[in-house]
Order: sequence, then C-alpha cells, then structure tokens
Amino acid sequence: MPLFRFKAVSATGETLVGEMEAATREEVVMRLQDAGNVPIEAREAGSAGGLALGSLLRRAPMSEVQIAMFTQQLGTLLSAGQPLDRALQMLAEQPDSEEGQRLIERIRDVVREGGSLSSALEQQHGVFTRLYINMVRAGEVSGSLNDTLKRLAEYLERSRQLKSKVINALVYPAMLVAMVIVALIILMIYVVPKFEPIFEAMGDDLPWITVIVLFVAGILQKFWLILALAVGGGSLWIRAQFASQEKRGPWDRQLLRMRFIGPLITKIETARLARTLGTLVRNGVPLLTALSISKNVLSNTVLVQAVEHAASEVKTGGGLAYSLGARKVFPKLAVQMIAVGEEAGDLDGMLVRTADTFDDDVSHTTERLLSAMVPAITAIMAVVVGAIMIAIILPILNMSDLIQ
Repeated sequence: MPLFRFKAVSATGETLVGEMEAATREEVVMRLQDAGNVPIEAREAGSAGGLALGSLLRRAPMSEVQIAMFTQQLGTLLSAGQPLDRALQMLAEQPDSEEGQRLIERIRDVVREGGSLSSALEQQHGVFTRLYINMVRAGEVSGSLNDTLKRLAEYLERSRQLKSKVINALVYPAMLVAMVIVALIILMIYVVPKFEPIFEAMGDDLPWITVIVLFVAGILQKFWLILALAVGGGSLWIRAQFASQEKRGPWDRQLLRMRFIGPLITKIETARLARTLGTLVRNGVPLLTALSISKNVLSNTVLVQAVEHAASEVKTGGGLAYSLGARKVFPKLAVQMIAVGEEAGDLDGMLVRTADTFDDDVSHTTERLLSAMVPAITAIMAVVVGAIMIAIILPILNMSDLIQ
C-alpha cells in the first residue's frame, strides 16, 4: 500500500501531522474523520509538496468569481432537490472555458464513483482552498451541504469584495509611482546626457546640483543592467527571507506599528478572520477547529501567533473575546463585539457583523489614505523633476550671464 502524509486538526484544536498506509487518499480522509479529526491535507509521501514552475505559470481553470458562482449555483440546485451528480452535470455545461468544464466533469466523475464532494474537490490540485474543502466536508458531516454552499458562496463574495476594494484603492497610486519612475529614468538616461558636452566645456564651474545629477545619470547609463539585476536579485532574496514565519516575525511586527499602514493591515486581517471564523462556526465546525483553520487566512505572523494563543486559551476554558484580546493586537471594537456575541449566545452572527463593520472601515480608511497619498506622490514627483530641470537650466543661465 502507498504511504500518505496527512495533516489534520483534532477535536481539541491540535494540529496533527503524520503518515498512514492506505489504498487511496479518500481512505486516509475517512480514517481521520472516523477518529473525530478534520483532515486538512493528505498526499502520497513521494509527491512533491511544493509548487513546480509549470504550476506557477499555468492559469487556474476557474477564477475566484467563477468559483463563487459555481458554489452559489450548486447550493441552489441542491436546495431545489437535485441529486449531487445531476447538479454537477448541469453545472459542467455552464463554464465558457474548456478547463472549467473539465474541472467540474472530474468532480462529477469522482462523485459518481462513490466519493464525497470534499474528496473530489481535494483532488483538483489546489484549485479549491483548504478552507473551502473543510467547510464542504463539515457540511457533508452535518447533512446540510446546500446551506453550507450558500454560506460559502456568500463568504467568497464578501472576501472578494474586500480584496477588490483594497486593490482598486492602490491601483492609481501604484500607476502614479510607476509613471514617476519611468519619467525619471527617461530624464536621467536620455535627456541629461544630451547636455553633458555643454557642461563639460564649463569645467569646474558647474553648480553642485548639476554635478549630482550628472553623476547619477552616468551611473544609470553605465550600470543599468547591473542595477536591474541587483533589484531583481534583492527582491527574490527578500521574498525568500519572508518565506518562513521566524524571519517574517520582526518585519510583520514593525508593519503593525506603522502609523497608517499598521491599523489598516489590522482591520483587513480582523475582517478576514472574523468572517472566516463566523462562517465556520455557523456551519457547525467546533470553535477550536475553526480557530485552527481560520488562522491560515491571515498573512501577518504576529496576528497568526495571537490566534494560536487564543486557541490555547479557549482550549483551557477561556472565552474567545478574552483570548483574542489578551495580546492586544486585535482592535478593541472587534473584541468587544465578539464578547457581546458570546454573552448573547450568537457568536457566529456577531462574528459576521464584526467582519461587515471592519469591511466598511477598511473601505473608508483606504479612501482617506488614497486622498492623502496621491497629492503627496504628485508633490514628490514635481520636486524631483523640478530639481533635475533646475540642474540642467542653471548652468545654461550662468553661461548666458558670462557671455553678456
């Protein structure tokens, strides 16, 4: 029998990692479920755990929007009384791309052979996230797959909206910065060198600002390839350094301390955590298991560690609000709202409302930052370009004065 490596979350919230001999991956999942655990990953011991270059370059069969639409439609068809394989057959004809159609057909074939929907999704090579698969698995266990899919579709849509708001808010400043950099490169590489023969004729009478601009232009002209390789290599090195939580910890901690960026990151992560946790709890997933799954949607290691600490506190009988607020990294408003939900016996509902509150707050905060960022970038661009123009014009004016 082949050997499988697995990762699961126990009923007490502990992460279990080990190996198991089984005929198929589905058997590993079933054994873990029978033991009261929530499977997170199951793969053959000989298979590669990382992503190959081809998988990075290959386009996903379904986009985030298409996955959300597929989830909503599947939940609707199941609510209307359609069998799962029949519903998947109907949805296989919907996608415009052949990749999307083949993806749904593969899921349908696994279901028709007797496999569960969650195991079929797990076999699609990372198209569906671990959160998605675990929620579907919880819906299958609880017998409410159609309701689970509807909640999951709502979760995906709200998460996508939050992501779109942040990205759209940063598009214009990013384009402005790119235009500034391109304009400066053109000025320094193509415009400034045109005046260099004139400046050389003036000898040592050049203003200090002109000397600096000529020096920088010369470096860019002669060593642009080395500088480009250095920037690319530095980016790869930084990315490699931040690949592990230990190395990212100090940087993530410093990010949270920054005056404007820190609160924004905290609000985005809080909204993401609250919506994921609320959706899982509402779907019947135990709180400890939901915490162990929800921490995977966070990108800041400081907040991940805070959730891990909260899970250990909840495991010993502490309340969720008290546990999340212990390290004082999550907003006080979020902690207070969760505390109200615990007292009222409506934790899942209050978690979702907390996510809605911070989604709106993120939208308003990004709008304010954008309104302040664009004039600042414009002012910096004007100062830098103006300095270069002064460096070019000043020696010419001095030469004119000497001629007169």
